[in-house]
Amino acid sequence: MIVQYIDRVEDITPAEFRKNYYLPRKPVIISAAGLSKHWPAFSKWTWDYFKSIVGDKIVGVYNNQRAGANTLVNGADDYITFGEYLDMIQKGPVALRIFLFNIFQHAPQLTADFTWPDELAKGFLKKYPMLFVGGAGSVAHMHYDIDLSHIFHTQFVGRKRVLLLENDQSPLIYRMPFTVESAANFVHWNEQLDEEHFPALKYARAFTAVLNHGDTMFMPGGYWHHMEYLDGGFAMSLRALDPSLAGKLNGLYHIVGLRGVNNLMIKVAPVWWYHQKRKMACQRADKALHQLGEI
Repeated sequence: MIVQYIDRVEDITPAEFRKNYYLPRKPVIISAAGLSKHWPAFSKWTWDYFKSIVGDKIVGVYNNQRAGANTLVNGADDYITFGEYLDMIQKGPVALRIFLFNIFQHAPQLTADFTWPDELAKGFLKKYPMLFVGGAGSVAHMHYDIDLSHIFHTQFVGRKRVLLLENDQSPLIYRMPFTVESAANFVHWNEQLDEEHFPALKYARAFTAVLNHGDTMFMPGGYWHHMEYLDGGFAMSLRALDPSLAGKLNGLYHIVGLRGVNNLMIKVAPVWWYHQKRKMACQRADKALHQLGEI
C-alpha cells in the first residue's frame, strides 16, 4: 500500500476545518488540547467509573475471528455484563471488543460530560453517541460504516492504530459485493500484507495514525477503516449524517437494501455466497489493476 500519515492539528477554526477537511472529505486528527481536553469526560471517564454506573448491563462482545459463511451482519460472538467485560480488560490482554454500545441510553447523565462539535459539522445524530471498547490485541477488521455517516472518533483510555482508505479504493482492497467488508486480511498490516494473494493492495492509497488519549479523529462518511487496539481502551464516536440528499439516500440503501440482500443470501446459500463474494471481489480488483496498466 501507499500509506501516509493523517494530518494532525493542535487547534482548528470551523472555517479551516470545512475548507481543508470536511468539504474535501479528508481525515484529520484534532489533538486533546484543541477539543476533548475541555470536556469533563477527558479525566472523568475511567474503567471504574463506567463499571459503577452501567456494570450490570448486558453487552455483545466480538472476538478477532473474521466473519464466516454463516455470519450475519453485526452478529455478536457472546453476551456478558459490561462489568465482567471490564474486569477481563483490566486483568490483561484479551482479544474481545464491544461494538456500537450506546452506554448513554443506560446512563444519560454522561451526555453532560462532553460537548457536541456543532461548530464543525451539522446533522449530528444526538440520540446515538456510541462507545467502542477493546482489549489489548483486539481488532476491528477492515470495513466502512454502513450508514455512511461522518464520524468524530475520540480516543480515551489506551492507544489504537488506525488505517483509513477513501471509498474509491474499494476495488483495490477487494470489497465484497453487497457488503461493507474486504476479502483481504489487514491484521498487522504495518508488518506484512498478503500482496501475493491480493496483488491490488500494493496500489491502494491509505492513511494511518496511532490515536492517543484525547485525540479526536474526523473520518469522512464511507471511509474504510481497520483498527487495532495496542492497549485496552475505549473511544466514543459522534455521528453526523451527510448533508446532501444523495448521501442520505445512499446510506438508507446500504442499511435496508444492501444489508438485507447480504443477510438473505447468507440464510439461503451461505457457503456458495461466501465464495461468490470473494470471487467477485478478485474480479473487480483485477479489472482495477488492468485500468492501472498493471496486468
